[in-house]
Amino acid sequence: MKKPKIGILGGGQLGRMLLQVCSNYNVETFVLDHDKDAPCKNICDHFSQGSLLDEATVIEFGKDLDVITIEIENVSTSALFKLSEMGKRLIPHPEVLDVIQDKSKQNQFYSRFDIPTPLFKEINSRSELSTFTDKLPLVQKLRRFGYDGKGVQVLENSNDLGVAFDEPSIVEEKVDIEKEIGIIAIRSKSGKTVMYPPTEMVFDPNLNLVDYLITPAEIPLPILNQVESIAKKTVDAFQWPGIYAIEMFLSKSGAVYVNETAPRTHNSGHSTIEGSFTSQFDQHARLLLGLEPGNTGTIKMSLMWNIVGPGEMEGEPIYEGLEAISTLDKVYVHLYGKKITKPGRKLGHITILGDSRNELLEKLSIIRSILTVKV
Repeated sequence: MKKPKIGILGGGQLGRMLLQVCSNYNVETFVLDHDKDAPCKNICDHFSQGSLLDEATVIEFGKDLDVITIEIENVSTSALFKLSEMGKRLIPHPEVLDVIQDKSKQNQFYSRFDIPTPLFKEINSRSELSTFTDKLPLVQKLRRFGYDGKGVQVLENSNDLGVAFDEPSIVEEKVDIEKEIGIIAIRSKSGKTVMYPPTEMVFDPNLNLVDYLITPAEIPLPILNQVESIAKKTVDAFQWPGIYAIEMFLSKSGAVYVNETAPRTHNSGHSTIEGSFTSQFDQHARLLLGLEPGNTGTIKMSLMWNIVGPGEMEGEPIYEGLEAISTLDKVYVHLYGKKITKPGRKLGHITILGDSRNELLEKLSIIRSILTVKV
């Protein structure tokens, strides 16, 4: 039997964890990334170094593959449309990616399909913000190329306008957030949609990225039903098969808003590796092979904590405390194999399984006191 040829655009940790699952399915894997030391390099069958945004490079990479996917949104959609015209299977479809890559297009998409999202306006430069002083505080997001908290900032008052992004962006009303919720949905080629239980995401206020998350989220049943309904509506609106990570705000008034969607596996789904019957990465592999999604049920309550590079430090990371952590029960360490640590860079994660929120948080406190990243 001929091995299916699977191509991954991007060689980071999401691709790495997908590759680990792909080894179970007897496939041949190909990865393209700009970084010669990308985490995927040594565990894929074929690695190519090159720009994900260069049309010719992406077409050359994908032209002989059976199916092509992404682990990061910042790729050449023009190349993907041309590969689609060549008959290549693409997950996500470039039509989905074309919407997702541009924050303004994404919010307009939500509005068109009556999916609740914060009120927003599009601007092209910092000078236009002078007309919004009566609307402060606002959240400013670059239209393109934002990730992991980069390209997003809160403008609390008029003093912040001078340091606002001077690039095409959107400004949104600042939601009075009670909780931030993530939910991952999978839509198969047959149109079947399944979802994991929502997860509660707790953010680092300085880095503006996830510190830890707890699954399932502790939310009232009416809110749970609303979150799942909005997620289903969002996936149905995109129409194409894929894995969709949808981030939502739960406001203090009880309203639910979609913040953004990623058409790929996501940080908010990492605890599914140990905490669910089928991991998000296995779901991704199933999609690529045209298989139906697996069981999204939860085996155990879980907490996932991101290991990030400490501030004011850059170099080859050294992890101190792993031996002590290895003695803890129901604790699972994932290191991404990144050669260099930088402030706020995701270097790995730790998943904890338990029976209660308090148990999970107590164990996280122990792990925080043990693990240190140095150079």
